[in-house]
Amino acid sequence: MDSARIAELLRPYLGERELTAAQLLQISTYINILTKWNEKTNLTAIREPEEMVRRHFGESLFAAAAWLEPDTAIHAIDVGSGAGFPGLPLKIYAPQLRLTLIEAHSKKNTFLREAIRALGLSGVDAYLGRAEQYDRKAELVTLRAVEKFESMLPVVGGLVEEGGRLALMIGSSQAAAAKEILPGAWADPVALPDSEGRVLLVRRAN
Repeated sequence: MDSARIAELLRPYLGERELTAAQLLQISTYINILTKWNEKTNLTAIREPEEMVRRHFGESLFAAAAWLEPDTAIHAIDVGSGAGFPGLPLKIYAPQLRLTLIEAHSKKNTFLREAIRALGLSGVDAYLGRAEQYDRKAELVTLRAVEKFESMLPVVGGLVEEGGRLALMIGSSQAAAAKEILPGAWADPVALPDSEGRVLLVRRAN
């Protein structure tokens, strides 16, 4: 997919922010890799490139624009990264971000490593293992569409540094459960553009 079309599709998610030509090229390269790998490994149920841009990149970049400055250099952890969302789009948006992708599935982890290499990204680690096994914390921890959401939430919350943020991209029906399972300073949920009942929900750690 050409960069101009990607930029057009992403406009509703980025507001007044614009991606550079280099960032759009990285997204195009990412889509090509993901499409190729999806033919042999089930990385994502979404196969159509324009829908990938909207659902995967659009939602991830909407979240990035909400709580990241493009020049930020904090450490972020993306739990259950799968095909790399939202983690890798966050890195594309904020190139100085130090990023850890946690993915226990070996084939998906291999894909993440290949994507990191192909996109020429530095400061990114694809950790092969479960969140319970990871022993570091970060200023920002993200979680999107993982299995066993309710049991994972306390584990993921424990990875957030004091004063840091936990950012969830979940169904609106899960928001109340998240607040009950992990009490704290939750912001009001923000609807993700063009989604069916999906929200961005952010909690600041004490």
